[in-house]
Amino acid sequence: MDTLLKLLNDNARLSLEELASLTGTSAELVAEKMDEYERVGILCGYKAVIDWEKAGSDMVSSIIEVRITPKRNFGFDEFADAVAKFPEVQSVYLMSGGYDISVEVLGKTFRDIAMFVAKRLSPMDSVLSTATCFVLKKYKERGVVLSEIKQDERGFIV
Repeated sequence: MDTLLKLLNDNARLSLEELASLTGTSAELVAEKMDEYERVGILCGYKAVIDWEKAGSDMVSSIIEVRITPKRNFGFDEFADAVAKFPEVQSVYLMSGGYDISVEVLGKTFRDIAMFVAKRLSPMDSVLSTATCFVLKKYKERGVVLSEIKQDERGFIV
């Protein structure tokens, strides 16, 4: 993996000077490389990893497994492009295994997500079935540990 990309993936807040020092190049060269990565679509955005539970957000996160019949000449891409345009959709992945597409959806309530599935996702032409899983707690996201697992210090009787 490209060193610059790994550094940005680990911490996108590093300054150009810090990135230059860590890669052994100049800040100007780092800026040019980042511009090139953005232009060709390798660098697609810069996002913080936020523990929304600690921030007091009441958002509900879900992962929806979708089985579809892909359209001729488009495969799964046309469906994925359409689903990705919904504002509540956070991620869309083509999967191997028991289902075809994984869709991560955020909503304010469980009902919001249920209505998204019932009114927006399930009625789409190629959808055969869906299975919705609600995220109860996030321990690690995008390589960042959100919640340290605390050892249970209560005693037990044998």
